[in-house]
Amino acid sequence: MHQAHFQFATNFAEEEVPPVITLPRSFRSSGSSPHVGTAVVTRQDKRLAVGRLGALVEQIEALVSKDLQVILVTSGAVTVGRQKLFHQHVLNSNRAAASAGQSGLMALYDTLFAMMDLQASQLLVTPRDFRDENFKINLRETTEELLSVARVIPVFNENDAISDRSKDVDGNSGFQDNDSLAKELAKELDADLLVLLTNVDGLLDGPPKDRSSKVIHTFNPAIMEHFQFSGASTVGRGGMEAKVASAWDAAQAGVTTVIANGKEPNVLLRVMEGMQEGTLFNREAVEAEDAASRATSTAGSDDGGDSADTARDCATAARTASRKLQSLPTETRVRILRKIADDLQSNEQLIIERNMRDVAAAERKKVDATLLQRLRLKPAKIRTLVQGIRAIADQDEPLRKVQSRMEIAEGLTLEKMTTPIGVLLIIFEARPDALPQIASLAIRSGNGLLLKGGSEAKHSNELLHRIISEAVEAVAPEVGPGLVSLINTRDEIRDLLKLDDVIDLVIPRGGNALVTSIKQNTKIPVMGHADGICHIYIDEAADIDEACRVVVDAKVDYPAACNAVEKVLVHESLFGPKLYQLQVALHEAGVSVLGGERAVKQMGLDAAPAAKHEYGSLALTLELVSSMDEAISHIHAHGSGHTEAIITEDKASAEEFLRKVDSACVFHNASTRFADGFRFGLGAEVGISTGRIHARGPVGVEGLLTSKWVARGAGHTVEKDAHIKYTHRPLPIAPQHQTAETAAAVAAAAAAPAPVKSAAAAAAAAPAAHNRLNGIAA
Repeated sequence: MHQAHFQFATNFAEEEVPPVITLPRSFRSSGSSPHVGTAVVTRQDKRLAVGRLGALVEQIEALVSKDLQVILVTSGAVTVGRQKLFHQHVLNSNRAAASAGQSGLMALYDTLFAMMDLQASQLLVTPRDFRDENFKINLRETTEELLSVARVIPVFNENDAISDRSKDVDGNSGFQDNDSLAKELAKELDADLLVLLTNVDGLLDGPPKDRSSKVIHTFNPAIMEHFQFSGASTVGRGGMEAKVASAWDAAQAGVTTVIANGKEPNVLLRVMEGMQEGTLFNREAVEAEDAASRATSTAGSDDGGDSADTARDCATAARTASRKLQSLPTETRVRILRKIADDLQSNEQLIIERNMRDVAAAERKKVDATLLQRLRLKPAKIRTLVQGIRAIADQDEPLRKVQSRMEIAEGLTLEKMTTPIGVLLIIFEARPDALPQIASLAIRSGNGLLLKGGSEAKHSNELLHRIISEAVEAVAPEVGPGLVSLINTRDEIRDLLKLDDVIDLVIPRGGNALVTSIKQNTKIPVMGHADGICHIYIDEAADIDEACRVVVDAKVDYPAACNAVEKVLVHESLFGPKLYQLQVALHEAGVSVLGGERAVKQMGLDAAPAAKHEYGSLALTLELVSSMDEAISHIHAHGSGHTEAIITEDKASAEEFLRKVDSACVFHNASTRFADGFRFGLGAEVGISTGRIHARGPVGVEGLLTSKWVARGAGHTVEKDAHIKYTHRPLPIAPQHQTAETAAAVAAAAAAPAPVKSAAAAAAAAPAAHNRLNGIAA
């Protein structure tokens, strides 16, 4: 069984915040241990932070549910004891407070874990214990025995009431604080990962209160001579210096360690999912970095180049390049897209070879089957990419399109026209095909682009990015290399999400954990969806043969897609031969069918994991409903607002379903798999938005545009509105009413004939590109 050690330790040099957590990804034997420190479990008013502990317990339960074995190391007995002894003279005695508080602390853990269907088991240790080799043997045996029992959490704590930190003859005093206790446990229990949670984002290159301070994502002991640490925590014995020392000591012993911010939501889950959180301490990483540094030094690297080496530099370069791109003629942007499509087609074999490297590495790591399916690039997928990019190139010119025109007052006109959003940050997991799709949409819409791809697709992403960059350089060298940047620096996702002053929109493409984490950790607007829980309702008036075809297609065509059906609602009148026919069709297609509450009782199906569950595989939930209204209510209660469909021959019922269901896409007698930018004729999509502001559903070029207002007058002034007469008269959008800006853009796009007197003559004479630019049908 895969195991993980979590340690929560206190010792915050600055202020009280969540625990430090030790969390090895897998116990090389069979266990894992976390430790929660005083600063984590204590509020600023010195009371116990119950809500913080509850959030940590929830994360531990989520890890246990993924077959991870977890050991918790906690502090907090002194805090609980001080509250109990508030009116006693022993208030200032830590030992008395610890003795009085230990039972209360464990009672709290018992309650919290019980609510998560877990059982806590307490183990008390002292620094002197670790001097005894027999103790260490018993420690491992007891821990492994406890971990062999399902859903039992060993909870370690220092026995502060009797602890003695005197040194032995060799000068060893055992552990000195919660950080070193966690480190000792991780080493003794052969943990693979130790996570220490603090109140800052990791080891910083400057004071925590200085907003310009950045996280050092990979620790190297060579930097320590440049650091000066502040004192220990106000409620514990450690501090950042103690954490760094313990983390590096553990790393040298083979325990990968991370120092991260315990205040961040779901930080443990993000660490376990491989997201870059905080500062990494890893012996092999340091050795590799030193070797690379020596190689670079030998080769004589040039540090004076123009390439952006930080996320902020990339974002600034993208904005500059975007403005240059917008000024280019339409034909130039179209040629860039056609060049990208041609180069993807001619490099198909090389792309597949690079992708096979990523797939092979992922298979060695035994990644999830769903992720592996998304990672793999096949010739058909590349051909679809090429076709989609060419379709984007053939679309009407989206920029500077006049959407409305009005006379504000005599001689003062106002136009509303389309314009790019600016700089987009797209964060995607193992989806290399997303990179050229998104880049093409950004180029067509005039946006700058930052791409943060998953490490699983490293070789694929690098090649695809190179193809796109070389196409831009070949067709429009004046734009510069910063238009589309692939972020490969150590600036992890949360660093990018702080750049709300230079990034205008974030679009995550990935699983629920990725999207939820991004939304919780940025001030930048986020467009996307966290779940793809799509429903198909089979009405009592459905053609059952048609229903079987649609449902099987919606599940089997691409089970990992966000538009694959996850739940089928069947009208109860179909119970019998027709429902059996559906079950047979799904079974023959290799689909596992689990049941909702009624289906379990009436059909004997195994129960689905939850009423709201996304499988992403060849499985779905089947549930019985008594009416279409019940089906709609069920969809609203347990869906994600992505895509829903009704199968029925009753057109009135179909129209009612389409009208009442409040999702981004709603279909009648069609597979949910049609909810896709390419299939909608958008060429491609940057993702699917289930939000209600700006874009909704598959997001193509139009979803990456905003608008601006352009006013033209003749020295008009407001002067408290005393001398102006507002007319607010709508004006036609016609060639003779173009703004100077639009006319200039048209002239650059195609040679336009001399102006003519009538609107009809102008419309007939202007070239097609001229008309498209102004939103006019030729």
